[in-house]
Amino acid sequence: MITNAMTVDVEDWFQVSAFETHIDRDRWESLPCRVEANVERILALFDETGVRATFFTLGWVAERFPELIRRIVAQGHELASHGWSHVRVTQQQPESFREDVSRTKALLEDLGGTEVVGYRAASYSIGKGNLWAWEVLAEVGYRYSSSVVPVRHDLYGMPDAPRFAFPAVEERLLEVPVTTFPVGGRNVNFGGGGWFRLFPYALTRAVFRRVNRKEGRPCIFYFHPWEIDPGQPRVEGVGPRTRFRHYLNLGRTEKRLRRLLGDFQWDRMDRIFLQEAA
Repeated sequence: MITNAMTVDVEDWFQVSAFETHIDRDRWESLPCRVEANVERILALFDETGVRATFFTLGWVAERFPELIRRIVAQGHELASHGWSHVRVTQQQPESFREDVSRTKALLEDLGGTEVVGYRAASYSIGKGNLWAWEVLAEVGYRYSSSVVPVRHDLYGMPDAPRFAFPAVEERLLEVPVTTFPVGGRNVNFGGGGWFRLFPYALTRAVFRRVNRKEGRPCIFYFHPWEIDPGQPRVEGVGPRTRFRHYLNLGRTEKRLRRLLGDFQWDRMDRIFLQEAA
């Protein structure tokens, strides 16, 4: 049986890119943080089901909840970087990006007591216009990135990228896209997030089985702690598309996630892809 990669993007409800024009970063400190409690629920669920996962974690979160970082590592999960404060790579220049990913890596390694080799960009924001980011990641010590989705989307996407893991910057970095599947000549994101909440669970399961059995490849699934939290505060003034994407089926996510954990075999990104590459 093929082992798939389970990943969590550790950020709070007010840090998502879709809200960045509605919630200024200087307000973050005054807002109720729910990420610690939500991650604790996820850790309990993974412990119950025997799953080990990769936690792509914001430096901002790690700085404020250091014991949470230590618990992630203590329970056998991989600690990886999600950047410092969820700034998209498309909004950064090479030097500011270097400072961001270096600072986050250093803090996570200090708190977790383990090497951090994986990175995921905020909102999958590495694409054709900023491939210099791979070079920076390799230079500062990351060994893989999971920052590309080979789809067309208004917020992210690199539709011409390979669907499965591929080497970058002269094989000094491995890029591992989240799971997509071609439908009608275009790739569709089946890797998690809002798509997991939108599609019927049976469709996600069917796609994952096909990728595993027919294509012989591991799937990469992702979700956010706020996606199992239907009680999170509602952001006023957001447009209907953003409201739909963010709040759709939050009350059903945990139940669907439990089914997904039971229907497939899961492990950490590093153990699946770096050992495979070696």
